[in-house]
Amino acid sequence: MSTVEVADLRVALIGADGPDVINGVSFEIEAGTILGLVGESGCGKTTVSTALLGYARRGARIAGGSVKIDGAEILGIDRASLRRARGKIVSYIPQDPAAALNPARRIRRQLVELLTEHEHKVSSDIAAARVAEALTEVGLPSDSEFLRRFPHQISGGQRQRVCLAMAFLLRPRVIVLDEPTTALDVTTQAQVLRTVRALCAEYDVAALYVSHDLSVVANLADRVLVMYAGRVVEVGSTNDILRRPAHPYTRRLIAAVPDISGRHVLEPIQGQAPAPGGRSDGCLFAPRCQYVVAECRQQEPALVPLWPGHLARCLRAGEVAGKPLELPTARTHVVVRSEKPIVTVTGANAFFGDRQVLHDVSLELHPGECVALVGESGSGKTTLARGIIGLHGISSGEVCFDGQPLPEMARKRSAAVRRRIQYVFQSPYNSLNPRRTVEQSVSLPAAEFFSLRHKALRASVEQALERVSLPTRLASRYPHELSGGERQRVAIARALICKPDVLICDEVTSALDVSVQASIMRLLERLRSEDELAMLFVTHNLSLVMSIADRVVVIHDGRVVEQGTTSVILGAPQRDYTRQLLADTPSLSAVRTSGGQEGESGVGNTNSLTL
Repeated sequence: MSTVEVADLRVALIGADGPDVINGVSFEIEAGTILGLVGESGCGKTTVSTALLGYARRGARIAGGSVKIDGAEILGIDRASLRRARGKIVSYIPQDPAAALNPARRIRRQLVELLTEHEHKVSSDIAAARVAEALTEVGLPSDSEFLRRFPHQISGGQRQRVCLAMAFLLRPRVIVLDEPTTALDVTTQAQVLRTVRALCAEYDVAALYVSHDLSVVANLADRVLVMYAGRVVEVGSTNDILRRPAHPYTRRLIAAVPDISGRHVLEPIQGQAPAPGGRSDGCLFAPRCQYVVAECRQQEPALVPLWPGHLARCLRAGEVAGKPLELPTARTHVVVRSEKPIVTVTGANAFFGDRQVLHDVSLELHPGECVALVGESGSGKTTLARGIIGLHGISSGEVCFDGQPLPEMARKRSAAVRRRIQYVFQSPYNSLNPRRTVEQSVSLPAAEFFSLRHKALRASVEQALERVSLPTRLASRYPHELSGGERQRVAIARALICKPDVLICDEVTSALDVSVQASIMRLLERLRSEDELAMLFVTHNLSLVMSIADRVVVIHDGRVVEQGTTSVILGAPQRDYTRQLLADTPSLSAVRTSGGQEGESGVGNTNSLTL
């Protein structure tokens, strides 16, 4: 019997006729194995994951189905029993560890409180030993100095490891991980994933790993379940899903994933998934599907087996599985480098308080060129980017724009310079004012820099929205009424309305699903081609670098350790640090060609997967 058995799970919005959020979701997870749950934002991944804890988000209810752990039903049990089950039987690791940990309590207290909440008679000595063991298992120090720290006094990777320690502290039977590495750099992500894999194997824990990044799941999970618009559309072994994807949606997800093995066109999935209440009777993917036929629009396909352990919800699944998956090679953006760079940083040094975070950093950015600035979290990437834009002081050294030295801080720079260098922040949730409409947010810089008013200002906003492929009807909406991808496009439109010569993109796709990420990357590439826009692309995702950058600057502990063309740096790195970044970057093609076990179909590779 499987550790986790989910049968016909249904979650609906509250109300007598509340539409389904998810419906008919069934799967099993064996002890010691990991099931990867993938799909676009809004497909129902988090709804499924929290249902394993007997929980539905505000405004929704668990309307039917069964969730059993070791044969015991989780749904419908009384509140006290459910409270005991959470943490002891099933644990949950959220996407944001900063939100999961109490900022006012020390690490020791949070771990001990969790233990004593479920094991009331445990002695202080045994509790201290259990806490030390849990921290050691996830690669954290267990000395008193570390235990006395508050969450804000440790790094993001350490916070996520503390959450891992808390999740495994009570030796649960099931662990649910909801996109726990989204905001982590590739090295920290690799360490966290290795820890998850090792702990699940050692303690025979069944794990559900939720992610929009198929490359991460492919390097971790034993099986993969693909969701779309609240339905399971495909499930199978990881090898089979990658080698012979049988649902058109799965194939499109793979096409949207950048890969470190080579530069290829990232293909976004056109259109939007239907929201609850707006789902038709036919195949829900039909409006976005290249294989659609008339029958697809008449009835929803059943989830049918193709071979042992592999099911797909598609009328043409067998035909689709037999087609080779060929990803088009990207055209290299040809940059005719002028002799004169538009941005030059020479010998930059910067501090946070008494701590030096940049050491004698130098780089150049030419018109029309994309330079990727890569490194681990805390390496100094964002500090350098903010120093260029004038949001962080450069204590010594020089930043020049168009041949002229710039004042240290943005407020001392001329309006013309501030207009010509624009910055797109990592989180559009924080960079857009929630009380301003899209039109108000985008129009502010145009009014400031070009003194546009009324009709001219509105026309300028509409043009900016059209350039980032947003319908003008969204101009009257507020940020909370938009998707994550739409919000990030608004942030880019706000920068583009200034008609900049330099665009600094700081981890602009880190929180986006792979399809939206692909559309943003296509947009940025088009803008470079049309406007000769110079771009500094700050990221820890080397797969994205392969798809967009002309040159790469690798920064470590505030120092540039290596720089050169993308093909040289990623193809033949000279420094051990760069080699480690590459080794830690998840790759679909690496999993595909690793020579691991065959999928459950028991057959070899009968199709071409060109990545």
